[in-house]
Amino acid sequence: MNDTRRASPLERLVEAAETRTDDEVSDSLGELLTASPEDRKRALRELRRLADDRPTAFESFLPAVTPFLTDDERAVRLLTAKALVAVAEADPDAVAPAVSALAERLADEDEFYYVRARSAEALGYVALDHPDAVASPAVLADLRVGLSFDEPEVKQKLAKALECVALGDPGRLRHRVSALAEHLDDGDELVRYHLCTAIAGVGCDSPDSLAAVRGALSARLVDENAFVRGRAAEALGLLAGERGDRRDHGESVAVPDSALGAESDEATAFVAERVGFLRASMEGDTAAAASTVEDVGTLAGVRNTTADAVTEITSPDAEGVCPHCGIDLPEGAPPMCPSCGAPY
Repeated sequence: MNDTRRASPLERLVEAAETRTDDEVSDSLGELLTASPEDRKRALRELRRLADDRPTAFESFLPAVTPFLTDDERAVRLLTAKALVAVAEADPDAVAPAVSALAERLADEDEFYYVRARSAEALGYVALDHPDAVASPAVLADLRVGLSFDEPEVKQKLAKALECVALGDPGRLRHRVSALAEHLDDGDELVRYHLCTAIAGVGCDSPDSLAAVRGALSARLVDENAFVRGRAAEALGLLAGERGDRRDHGESVAVPDSALGAESDEATAFVAERVGFLRASMEGDTAAAASTVEDVGTLAGVRNTTADAVTEITSPDAEGVCPHCGIDLPEGAPPMCPSCGAPY
């Protein structure tokens, strides 16, 4: 018979995770706060596996997890943030109580930037279902301001979090569209895509709020990335449908032939559907615009197509690109992405 009273906190944690004894997980985590750095890291790796297998379990012991976000070891903080991202993606309810702790990591300018990136990502997933909990003025300011100067990997997650806020409650960003549009020419295609998607999400709820960023969106119709072009066309179609073409006021949008250029069957379809929506909207044919493709120009449609678009964008088309998050990989580096931590 195993006497768990003599087992170490780490051994107890592993056994509790395997036997689904969630109360024991919580107790073991409390003891592990004062364990060795190696044991704490091993414990968080175990939690990361648990997050993949049973994310809903975290709801019962989340208070015992969040203290590790301020651990002295950077690796422990990063492992904790990664676990919370996995949980939040699958079960936003389970991570909602950790919003304040994650927001503190995001706001800490001295924090390791990958920890800040993962904290922003977790906040974004929570915002999809709980925008009220995430979209405070302070958190939105941290997300927006970071777009100007943060590391590229962090900017991707900041833009993604803002996208999630817009898709959770478009009204939260209605008066911040111009600030988002300032970064539509960012050198990172994921940043451009997430911000175009955020703006399109706002446009689904309040099309006329996009009038001030019409020029910035029009410039994205010749973006090198097909999904950015498509999402920009969708946003412009929402604006055109609300205001009419306005050719007599010089406000019509020229749709260049290059907007339809694409790199894959999925990209071709994505762009063509949204350019068709834009053209029908500009011609005032609301019936044609509405029937171009089901859900184009709707908040549900934007939400439902975003994950697949990101998968296409981040699919490697050349060596030296992470197949998971799409960043350029440094030459001679270990076979693990420095951004998302995944092996390749």
